[in-house]
Formats: sequence, structure tokens, C-alpha cells
Amino acid sequence: MNPQKEMDKIKLKSSHRVVLVVFIPKLEGYYLTIFDVLKLSIESLLATNNKFCEVTIVNNGSCEIVSEYLNNMYLDGRIDCLIHHKENIGKIDAMIGAARLSREELITLSDTDILFVKGWQQNIEKVFNSFKGVGSVSPIPVRKAFTYGTYSTLTKIILRKVKFSYEEIKENFISHNRFLESINWEVEHNDTLKWPVVEANGVKAIVGSSHQIVTIRRSMLFDFVPKMPSFTLVGNNSEYDYVDLPIDLSGKMRLATYNNFAFHMGNRVEEWMYSIQTENLKNKEIYRDETDLKMEYSYKKSPDLVIFCYRLKKKIIKRCFMNFLKSGQ
Repeated sequence: MNPQKEMDKIKLKSSHRVVLVVFIPKLEGYYLTIFDVLKLSIESLLATNNKFCEVTIVNNGSCEIVSEYLNNMYLDGRIDCLIHHKENIGKIDAMIGAARLSREELITLSDTDILFVKGWQQNIEKVFNSFKGVGSVSPIPVRKAFTYGTYSTLTKIILRKVKFSYEEIKENFISHNRFLESINWEVEHNDTLKWPVVEANGVKAIVGSSHQIVTIRRSMLFDFVPKMPSFTLVGNNSEYDYVDLPIDLSGKMRLATYNNFAFHMGNRVEEWMYSIQTENLKNKEIYRDETDLKMEYSYKKSPDLVIFCYRLKKKIIKRCFMNFLKSGQ
């Protein structure tokens, strides 16, 4: 008899997983310095996650040098899971496929040009533990993202299920401008501009987020993400269809941490990024929040019905939220 049949069920040792998809086909042109970005991103992640957070890296048809680097990371035991694709199967299909293999309650879907900052995991999990009905949390707050895929969030605000206000957050000024620069948006010049803030159980969060890095609950991958492959290399609304829209369809909130705990680096490393990694490596501590993450399961509905109801709700909530603001909250 196979001895495994007499063993107990597998005990999950982690509650959080980060999924990264790597595609670096060559080290020239646009990709000339992006290998350095990748290495800094992974090193910053490993310097800031705790032992209850595992890492999956998907090699999506990268060149031999990059593939060898990833193999060494796995063989040295620095990452938990490494998946190889001989050819690029598309960012979303590689990411969603790996995420659906995961068994942790929280799954962070991240680009490989993200610089993780000490405290990102702790603060993301704090938002999940403090707010009811959270679908996603990003460690990069974006001031003007409060209407991007947030109609379920706005519904909870209108119904006063969560405390809402606009606040100045001057400590976010520099980090937010760095994000705006990284995506070629115009920077802001006034540090007193207000942010859309929600609060619960003494914890504050920002309404909305971008999708360069976002942490979701596992159940969302099976209930609201399309079942068919995307067949898209990158872009063309694939992130919206497979990540952003499902968060809103779930009826849960799309939030970001109150302060900034990650940076979008782009395709080259700047000196200040190394300085942040130096701080990450100082006094690295292993911790575990006292509050365990609770598994959440949603009821499956007809996809067509979900989409119809979402489009109808989107029109109603957009109008109601404007009236809500005009009424002085």
C-alpha cells in the first residue's frame, strides 16, 4: 500500500502567498536593465515577508540567464514554488493559473517591478482583519483611484456600512508622486490635497487602488474570475477583466493601505530604491498577527446575471454617490 494513504491530511503552514510572473526574453533594449529591477523586487519581498507568507514565481519564457537565476533561488530554498513555461503564455494566464494552484486565504498578485517596503504584509492583513467584506487591498494607495472598480465599495459608503471622510495625508506626498512618475502621470504639487478614507475598528484605509500589486481573497479566483484563458500577452484590458472587475463583482471592497508600503519601479533601478532596501534589511523581524485570517466563501451566481446586475448597479451607484457627496456625507 502506498504509505501516503495512511498519513493525515496536509496541514497548511502559510496563510498568504505572493505570485510573480517573470518575462525577460533578452537583456537588451527595453529589457537592458530590467533584470536588476527583478532582483531588487524579489530581494525586497524576501526581506519583508514573514514565515507565514510563501512565494510562487512563474518563469514565463525568460532567457537562460534569468531562468538560471530563478532556478538557484528555488534550489537555495529562498522561494517555495517555481513554475517554468518554455514560451510566454501571457501574463494573466500565467498569473491566474499559478494563483489558482495556491491554497492560502490571501494571495498577492504582483508585477515584478514592485519594491516591497517593510510592513507591507502586516498592514495589508490588518485591513483584511479590521474591515468586513474586503475583497482586495493594495500596499500602494492612489489618491484618484476611488472610482476605478470600486462601485461595491461606494455602495457600502452610501449605505453607511463603513465610516468615510476626506483627509490630508502629507506623509504620502513623496511616495505618491513617485508612483505617478513611474506610470508617466503628472505629479502633484500640493501636499494638502485630500484622500478618500474609510475607517473601521480604529484602522484606516484608502478607497480604491491600481493593479500593479493587489492582495485578494482566494475564493475570488473561482467565483468571479473568468474560467476561460485570456490568450493575451499583456494589457488589452486583461488585468481589468481578470483582476479589477472580479473584485467589484464580488460585492466586496477594493482598498489600499492608509500609507504607502510599496513602490512601482518601472524598468530601471534608481539610487533611492537601494536605500529603501537597506532599511528593509535592518532589524528584520518575524511576526504573526494575533488575529488569524478567516476563510471566506461566496455564493456562486450565474455569470450573465452577475454582469447584468453589476452594470445596472454601476449606473445607479455612480449617480447616488455624487448625490451623497453633495449632501455633505
